[in-house]
Amino acid sequence: MDLVWICVIAGILGAAVVLYFVRYVLAQDQGSDKIKECSAAIKEGAMAFIGREYRTLLIVVVVLAIILAFVPGLKWKVSVALIFGAFCSMGAGYAGMNMAVRSNGRTCAAAQKSLNQGLRVSFRGGAVMGLTVVSIGIIGLSILYFAWHDDPSFLAIIPAYGVGASGVALFARVGGGIFTKGADAGSDLVGKVEAGIPEDDPRNAAVIADFVGDNVGDVCGMGADLFESYVETVIATMTLCTVAVSIGVVADIKTAWYLPMLIMAGGIIASIIGCFLVRVGEKVEMGALLAALRRGTLSASILTVIFAFLVIHFLHASLGLFWAVLAGLIAGVLMGESTNYFTSYAYKPTLEISQASTAGGGATIVRGFANGMMSTWPPVVLIAVAIIVSFHFASFYGVALAAAGMLSTLGVTLATDAYGPVADNAGGITTMVGLPPEVRERTDALDSLGNTTAATGKGFAIGAAAMNSLGLILAFAVATQIVTISPTGEVIVPPALSLLSAPVIVGIILGALMPPVFCAMTMKSVGVTTALIVDEVRRQWREIKGLMEGTAKPEYGRCVDICTEAALKLMMAPSILTIIMPVLVGVILGKYALTGFLVGALATGFIFAITLNNAGGSWDNAKKWIEAGHFGGKGSEAHKAGVVGDTAGDPMKDTAGPSLNIMLKLMSVISLLLAPVLTSFGGLI
Repeated sequence: MDLVWICVIAGILGAAVVLYFVRYVLAQDQGSDKIKECSAAIKEGAMAFIGREYRTLLIVVVVLAIILAFVPGLKWKVSVALIFGAFCSMGAGYAGMNMAVRSNGRTCAAAQKSLNQGLRVSFRGGAVMGLTVVSIGIIGLSILYFAWHDDPSFLAIIPAYGVGASGVALFARVGGGIFTKGADAGSDLVGKVEAGIPEDDPRNAAVIADFVGDNVGDVCGMGADLFESYVETVIATMTLCTVAVSIGVVADIKTAWYLPMLIMAGGIIASIIGCFLVRVGEKVEMGALLAALRRGTLSASILTVIFAFLVIHFLHASLGLFWAVLAGLIAGVLMGESTNYFTSYAYKPTLEISQASTAGGGATIVRGFANGMMSTWPPVVLIAVAIIVSFHFASFYGVALAAAGMLSTLGVTLATDAYGPVADNAGGITTMVGLPPEVRERTDALDSLGNTTAATGKGFAIGAAAMNSLGLILAFAVATQIVTISPTGEVIVPPALSLLSAPVIVGIILGALMPPVFCAMTMKSVGVTTALIVDEVRRQWREIKGLMEGTAKPEYGRCVDICTEAALKLMMAPSILTIIMPVLVGVILGKYALTGFLVGALATGFIFAITLNNAGGSWDNAKKWIEAGHFGGKGSEAHKAGVVGDTAGDPMKDTAGPSLNIMLKLMSVISLLLAPVLTSFGGLI
């Protein structure tokens, strides 16, 4: 029996658990008529946006597939793989978001019964996203394997699957990020700061758009982001199979293909077990809630280590590969803990930002951004150690396999992340329908935990993106014969790749420029959308009689439409820039310059992404610490300063920062796809 069938079985098992969670969540009480009404409005807006976004995406994907079909050196199978990857990514994102918008009202109703019930419903709603991503990802890769693994050009075909997934992820992340943060920042500025009304107040016309944005950006966008990381990690490792054979860590090519897929299969089983271990008592404390989620993720990590050892042992591969996997897995877990330390109000860095808010908005911005920059050193050190360890044991193949280890528990890791927007929506609905204070206390606890898990999830995604991008860059270098690996594992680099050569230097500079330009474009887009929302909410307050008195209802749908139109329009420029730049650099300057371009983008993009994510996350939780009654509580000057910091951080942590992950991976996998074309091409100049 071909061992890939084990991966198919693991994927099917994951899908079966998804169906179980879906049935469980849908069987829960939907709550009162008011809760149903709010939940239905969120669902309608989210589905409308995703439908319009996917129609735009289909056009882009089809155009790319047609272009690739006519590129010399590539086959029609590349176009088919690209379309297949895009559809898998869209399917995973849609399924996860569809469940999330059905879980928010049910979580609100469940929190009326108990905290544990609220956590169970919201977490299982988020787990649908996590397990759907890994199940579709591994089944999709298995289908490609069975269809074309006997084709001599198989290793040139499978990167197209990753390009399709990356294209969807970029549009989903950028478009969803512009939508969610435009709505969120606009709602906060005009509501909490300008009008002095509570967050999620039903008189604010932007609140439904804010809830919709949580789902299209933080659920669908994050799912698509990590789906591409998941599949591209396997693709990079498989593409480096010749390296594994040449240095003797595996016996043959097929064993090198099997390893990452079987490790991912073991990770799915471990993630399923981890999901069922998440439960909590009735103590409304961040520590107890966080411990419940850690129980699931850490248990899954330990089980994955055991499964990875068994896979490597039974395939008679080098034990050094196990240490490479372990290095990646440990780095991923510790990066999550590092992000938690720098963004949670349970620790000193975020509490200091709350303290600084007593001196005004300027002090809040300075302290929060300093915290974001300081938070870069642990992830950088962890990734560096993981690279050194994995390279020592298995050269380039080991580095790619370490990325596979990091992402092997994605099923439960993504579940803890997708849980956050569900809990956030539930808390907002609680305010909108006026449920008792004890219910709001429970949903606030779930929401605060969701902020922490979301920040931790983004930190994990950044680390995974860095390792994944590096694996793809190494695969590109081998595929284009830029470097070769000796039987002893020594990397042989030609003089043309020297850091002192002009093409490489130019490539590094151009690559280093990409992240700041990309971030500027996405953050400006959020600013434009925010201004449109502020103007619309003000208009409704002026023109709708009785709205501020609570006797009239806002036009919620108008804000959703504004965000949708703005996001779909503004997401195009940064997305197109990401797609065309590696092509232009490769064609005009050649493969050596393109290698430098990818390395330069990875170095600055990794640092930028961590800074933006952690600064934004800490500003958000610093504001929540003040809202919990510290430094004057809600309505105080410190609170207003905290809201300013949170508003500045929103586009950083939920639009620009996460989108950088996809930019890095997409440019790398496009380069790998073009490797057959660029192998003997020196560039136009």
